[in-house]
Amino acid sequence: MEVKQKLLILYASQTGNALDAAERIAREAERRGCPVILLSIDCFNAGSLPHEDYVIFVVSTTGQGDTPDSMKAIWKFLLQRNLSQRWLEGVHYAVFGLGDSGYQKYNFVAKKLDKRLLDLGAVPIVERGLGDDQHPSGYEGALDPWMPSLWNSMSKMNPKCFPNGVDFLIPNAGLIDLPKVEITYHDVDRVHSQFPTDSDLKCIEIQIERARSMHPGKFSRDKNGPDCFLRMVENRSLTRADCEKSVLHIEFEVLSSAIEYEVGDIVEVLPSQNPIAVDAFIRRCNLNPESLITVHLREMENHLPCANINDPKIPIKLKTYVELTMDVASASPRRYFFEVMSFFATAEHEKEKLQYFASPEGRDDLYQYNQRERRTVLEVLEDFPSVQMPFEWLVQLVPPLKKRAYSISSSPSAHPNQVHLTVNVTPWTTPLKRKRTGLCSKWLAGLDPQQGVIVPAWFIKGSLPAPPPSLPLILIGPGTGCAPFHGFVDERAIQSRSVSTAPVLFFFGCWNEDNDFLYRDFWLYHSQNGGVLSEEKGGGFYVAFSRDQPQKVYVQHKMRENSRRIWNFLCEGASIYVAGSSTKMPSDVLSCFEEIVSKENGVPRESAARWLRALERAGRYHVEAWS
Repeated sequence: MEVKQKLLILYASQTGNALDAAERIAREAERRGCPVILLSIDCFNAGSLPHEDYVIFVVSTTGQGDTPDSMKAIWKFLLQRNLSQRWLEGVHYAVFGLGDSGYQKYNFVAKKLDKRLLDLGAVPIVERGLGDDQHPSGYEGALDPWMPSLWNSMSKMNPKCFPNGVDFLIPNAGLIDLPKVEITYHDVDRVHSQFPTDSDLKCIEIQIERARSMHPGKFSRDKNGPDCFLRMVENRSLTRADCEKSVLHIEFEVLSSAIEYEVGDIVEVLPSQNPIAVDAFIRRCNLNPESLITVHLREMENHLPCANINDPKIPIKLKTYVELTMDVASASPRRYFFEVMSFFATAEHEKEKLQYFASPEGRDDLYQYNQRERRTVLEVLEDFPSVQMPFEWLVQLVPPLKKRAYSISSSPSAHPNQVHLTVNVTPWTTPLKRKRTGLCSKWLAGLDPQQGVIVPAWFIKGSLPAPPPSLPLILIGPGTGCAPFHGFVDERAIQSRSVSTAPVLFFFGCWNEDNDFLYRDFWLYHSQNGGVLSEEKGGGFYVAFSRDQPQKVYVQHKMRENSRRIWNFLCEGASIYVAGSSTKMPSDVLSCFEEIVSKENGVPRESAARWLRALERAGRYHVEAWS
């Protein structure tokens, strides 16, 4: 019997998008009769890569061109100098990247992986594909045309990949019957003794860890239990009541354990979902909220889990599981959700509509209905009332409830055992005039410090390393980008009491002086009377009010006005820190720096750009941007 050519698909995912894309590629390959092994990249032995014939890498780019956590080990392995230029000879590969063109290092990980595989002698099956979050259809806008090219090239290289040809498709019915998770329902009396009897905080911690460790969307090395719990002690507005923007300053005290963090670090918060929405989802899906369940990955021939799927798990209430892991009322479902829904629709018109949405022809209409309107899982299910999806499929396909990341705006030296955040809660309107607000920001905005609500939190390193007191700083932070620099300035003010500190230049921007001048009194205080940002200390504070005059004025304008000072700072060894919106600001600011270096140093623009790239490689140019 002839052995079919198998395809290995390795994915490196930080938030789940790369996993979604990898699973879709796997489904399409299997529909064409090609056996697939699907694996998280950190579960693959990099040393055996030369023994593979066909490998697809699906990798996301995180932050400012960073590799996902799951990819760090294999990337380090691939960079070894002792690997020869023929190490991967005979290996055929393709790379599909997921990124956001709003960031400067768009799909950087996919690009450098593609180059390294080529350097090691591997043969590209097809030109790399680059998915873009900014595309109207998200990464699928690039994935849809990329896959046919992949199949055609594979078939030409080796017809055994698709014995019946790339146009032969196995009917979907055979591939839709088994979700990748299994739900076990437990007897209440038998498991009652396994529930925690510890303090309230310990109980909450165990519930969070238990639920999130079971979820199929969890990623390797993800810490399921929180580092600590926070309790809100202050919640005040930084903007005027009649301003279009709404930005809050929120202060928490740390409970449960002492936490060490540095300025520039990030806190991740797990938001609470609206209990009314959770109850509505459970009712709509005919679920019993009191059921005790455990969730396991199903043993599937093609999808090899990292962990032992038979690990004993302690049951959890179904409602608690939904609350802590499944984003039912803020995230929009993926296209595959609509495809699976079509199999469970009993009304013919609903089935046809869902099949159309799931087809390549219906992609643009699905985008208008789903992504542009930011329709939630609950809203979609309510729009198709005949659909009754098994809970296993819901667990697999409902977007996971993600932690939300915020730059910490406090200094641990100035505010021991506290964490301060700067939170934008400005709502937006969809094309159909429906108001939307971010799940976590809306929840935080509605909390009253008097309620004593407990907030689970995780601390991680961001892209802005804490600077030593002797390092001169150039800080660019328009809007809520000022948040980490509030902590920087607070920290340096504390340091200046005991040691000599280097000067700081800070460029801030907002709409209006009267409406959204965030932390106005704080900046003005530190820019006067020998403060950290004062002229006496060699520093400076510059504000651009973009809408207080007929012509827009941005931080770049203030930078150009002070180009000589900026250049002098750079000559004295200053580091540049940029934080804020990822849309145009980081690239505009970089372009402005290129202009300043070119002008003040008397060199061509290309030389200035190379000089700044060298500055970045030396760890003196840092960017933290968010969309």
